[in-house]
Amino acid sequence: MSLVALAVTSGIPHFELAMACDVFGVDRSDLVDPWYEFLVCGPDTAAVGDRFRLRTDAGLDQLVRADTVIVPACADADGDPPADLVDAVRAAHEAGARVASLCTGAFVLAAAGLLDGRRATTHWLHAAALAAKYPRVEVDPDVLYVDHGSVLTSAGKAAAMDLCLHLVRLDHGAAVANQVARRLVVPPHRAGGQAQFVATPLPERPDHPLGALLTWAMGRLDQPLTVEDLARRANMSSRHLARVFHDITGSTPLRWLLTQRIHRAQELLETTEDTVGAIAAATGMGTATTLRRHFNRTVGVSPDAYRRTFRGARPGGAA
Repeated sequence: MSLVALAVTSGIPHFELAMACDVFGVDRSDLVDPWYEFLVCGPDTAAVGDRFRLRTDAGLDQLVRADTVIVPACADADGDPPADLVDAVRAAHEAGARVASLCTGAFVLAAAGLLDGRRATTHWLHAAALAAKYPRVEVDPDVLYVDHGSVLTSAGKAAAMDLCLHLVRLDHGAAVANQVARRLVVPPHRAGGQAQFVATPLPERPDHPLGALLTWAMGRLDQPLTVEDLARRANMSSRHLARVFHDITGSTPLRWLLTQRIHRAQELLETTEDTVGAIAAATGMGTATTLRRHFNRTVGVSPDAYRRTFRGARPGGAA
């Protein structure tokens, strides 16, 4: 069983803390057995914001036992993070833990030296302050999250959920991450492997201007859709569709389509015995060569290597 430890201190904001508890701290052994073991580590006098008291399971010294340490947002991003928290996070990483920050938790990772010489992100409102305070960190304010394998950072609020689901997906695969996302009623943001790749989300509301179009396209990923096909379906010109698409998703129609095709390929690689050629056809990539080229560029590994990684992570080699 993988132990996930949530590092808390008094005054910590409640949003990201509650998010991590919901993803990792709720028993989902009906999806994967065993699920995560979960500990909340911090002082027994910790408070959440100015309204709630927090019951911790262990002190910060127990972070060193964890396989994954989650560092939620700081109580005060303008001040120095608590020294005992910084020391405990550094010690956990040195002991081999994967450390992930949510929102301004990146300030703790930076203070611990874990982000030196690395690309990282945080809430866009605090990105300039992070860069100024820790000049050895390459701060990218424009992405949802950044994954360096053993060190991960996310932007603020909803992007923290993206990172939590990304961790579930790395540990248990896309199908399980999708199930967790559905239970939480959030879009299944899924990046590829360990590559620093940010998934383009589906709209959250059914009355979203592109909601019907994207749902329609998701059901036809095996077909050679074009921008013109999408524009015709949306009753827009191709140019107008491109503007609306960028405003809403931050992407182009073709890049969004490619992202969804890659996601579908990942899920098929994890859950079926289909050949790469068959998966290429099922995801609208056409040929195995085309799928391998786009998959390698996006995910950072070949489809075959990706399948081996996830098969090897399952008991008995099952997908």
